[in-house]
Amino acid sequence: MSYVGPDFDPPRPPRRFRRGPLTVAVAALVPGALVGWLVWQTVGDPGGGGGSNGSVAQSPNTPVPDKASSRTTPGTEDAEKPAKPAKPSPSPSGSSTSRPAASGPLKGKVVVIDPGHNPGNFRHTTEINRQVDIGTNSKECDTTGTSTNDGYTEARFTLDVSHRLRTLLEKQGATVKFTQDGDRPWGPCVDERARIGNKAKADAVVSVHADGSGAGNRGFHVILPGAVNEGEADTRPIVAPSRELGERIAGNLVSTTGSAPSNYIGDGTGLDVRTDLGGLNLSTVPKVFVECGNMRDSKDAALLTSGAWRQKAARGISAGIVSFLRG
Repeated sequence: MSYVGPDFDPPRPPRRFRRGPLTVAVAALVPGALVGWLVWQTVGDPGGGGGSNGSVAQSPNTPVPDKASSRTTPGTEDAEKPAKPAKPSPSPSGSSTSRPAASGPLKGKVVVIDPGHNPGNFRHTTEINRQVDIGTNSKECDTTGTSTNDGYTEARFTLDVSHRLRTLLEKQGATVKFTQDGDRPWGPCVDERARIGNKAKADAVVSVHADGSGAGNRGFHVILPGAVNEGEADTRPIVAPSRELGERIAGNLVSTTGSAPSNYIGDGTGLDVRTDLGGLNLSTVPKVFVECGNMRDSKDAALLTSGAWRQKAARGISAGIVSFLRG
């Protein structure tokens, strides 16, 4: 196959040049020009732009670094895995430090987002199987989470939705902290997740998840803390505000995603009260878990793997949080 293009022009027959008066004149000028250039180099550039200051002129073809970010903005509907800003170093508590908050109605409010399950948990089964105290009893430090039948993991889903959620909340002026941002090998354990929210004195904590129930079970549900007063757990002060937070998130999820509340948990309310989750039992600030859908159902999985739907879910959760914090 032949190719004709800017770098592959076909050969042309050699051209014979005749020496004429113009050629002789140019040849006579070259030695004079060379002598003038040597004198200029010896004396220096009278305009001050010579090499004496060490500067080098840039070739017109030299690439100029592009200072503008080329990252995909979280929330792009077609983005399967929106890129995020450079990860901050984990704080001593294990939470990722938030960027400075913008002005907005949530200025001064602190929201902790808890992306369920670290993507690296499956490589650290010994560590995540360690038992931790959750007040009422002991449970595993954490789990790997579930996945769709095609292998899209819950850990990947939760980070994606959490990044989108953070962007929305920061635009409202909130200070947002993460319990983990894929910036540690595994964990944190459920008890540490609760402590991160407590230490931040969060006005609201939302743990983002997706369920792994049987096929045919569809819809989202929000898990609320039940009343617990045992060991280190005392949820009594946060039961009422957590319910309000959960109800507002559930209502906004319906309106933004068009998805119905769970048809297998919560009797159609989209709300479920539990006392066996360490992340809720050990919390001293309002906190809920959001199970955004069932990854093991093909219809729900089609939604959960859609960037457009995940953006709607983030908007619904954000709207619920904003409504709760503004009263």
